[in-house]
Amino acid sequence: MTRRQSNNQWSGGIAAHPASKKFRVQKSAGKLLASIFWDQDGILLIDYLPKGQTINAEYYSSLLVQLKDILKEKRRRKVTMGVLLLHDNALAHGALATQKKLAYLGFQCLDHPPYSPDLAPSDYHLFPGLKKQLRGRHFSSDAVIAAAETWLDGQPSKFCLSGLQMLEELSKCTELRGAYVE
Repeated sequence: MTRRQSNNQWSGGIAAHPASKKFRVQKSAGKLLASIFWDQDGILLIDYLPKGQTINAEYYSSLLVQLKDILKEKRRRKVTMGVLLLHDNALAHGALATQKKLAYLGFQCLDHPPYSPDLAPSDYHLFPGLKKQLRGRHFSSDAVIAAAETWLDGQPSKFCLSGLQMLEELSKCTELRGAYVE
């Protein structure tokens, strides 16, 4: 058998077709988890979870302390009026240590409706546009952070406010248990 014949693929009793091409797949840069805190006036804090770490009560509590410091710096008036926090029902958010930290910081939590992408402001307002902007492109971790922050910074001043106003309208769905309303 010649070298050329050995490169052919067996097909129906005859070695007629060349072997299919194999493409090298580049290893993905992996997933990057971002915690984004925002209010009606804009983005307050973006934290990127270090590789190999998970968000637990201790980690999340440290983010809440950072948030309080940023609020004192950027939204001083709002801190004195009180902070209402809406976060989902992740284990780290409901942990006793987190609840104690929230009380210590003076944050009040709004009850999060049963999970639905339609009712989580980041899921229905913040992330769809960001995903659309980033879709189909390949990034290193640093490049995706820069692209995401560039997109977020480029949003008009009323962008965040409109997302929170939609939450008010969508909360009616929860109160009516999904019944149709005009």
